[in-house]
Amino acid sequence: MKREGWQGWDSYADFYDWENAQTLDRQDVRFWKRMAQRTNGRVLELGCGTGRVTVPVARSGARIVGVDRSAEMLARARRKLGRFKTRRRPSLIRSDIRALPFRTSVRFDLVMAPYGILQSLVRESDLVATLASVARVLSKDGIFGVDLVPDLPVWKEYRNQVRFRGQRRGGKSRITLIESVRQDPHRRLTIFDQRFVETRGSRRASHQFSLVFRTLSVPQMTRRLENAGFRITAVLGDYEGGPWDPRADVWLILAQRA
Repeated sequence: MKREGWQGWDSYADFYDWENAQTLDRQDVRFWKRMAQRTNGRVLELGCGTGRVTVPVARSGARIVGVDRSAEMLARARRKLGRFKTRRRPSLIRSDIRALPFRTSVRFDLVMAPYGILQSLVRESDLVATLASVARVLSKDGIFGVDLVPDLPVWKEYRNQVRFRGQRRGGKSRITLIESVRQDPHRRLTIFDQRFVETRGSRRASHQFSLVFRTLSVPQMTRRLENAGFRITAVLGDYEGGPWDPRADVWLILAQRA
């Protein structure tokens, strides 16, 4: 059975922030805050999820709209917004990024595609539709930022490895992530089979699902952006503006409408 890139994310919603708290020492949030302040206009985030990027960008004063297909992810983002005060309350919209739900008069000065969101589009037609949709809503001098997961092509396969253990926020339960990784070279896909085991007292529950990402290099993505009518303005290898090379820890492309 062919996997769709959007499958698994509703199930992942309950564990997404917990796992990111274990893994993310990256500086992408700071980078997107700086980009929003630099553009000083309307911001759109593709695949905003639980608001990991949306909320801090909104707290910095940006006028931001977040779009995501997952109702479960958006529900957590809304609860998160309730815990934080923002100068401008962001709009959260449930929609498909392949067909953004904005009138032709609506334009954004920055469109953010944070860490790997475009790689969850597993078919070429999905990516083509998304890039066309972004081009339609990006302002004339606006910036489209694309952040790719750099190590998907060389991610080692393994089965049933314990990746993380830790307490859930509030300390009421303990979570263990057991993960397997499969590569599908023919379709250029990396599949993460995840099992989250949650223990609370004597009760134990297991939550199992898969996430799939498409392998795309920087040259491959830049060609697709150019074919969609974008002009590449920068390719970065870190979140401080350093130059890119294939061994860089960050693969970040900035583009404008040609």
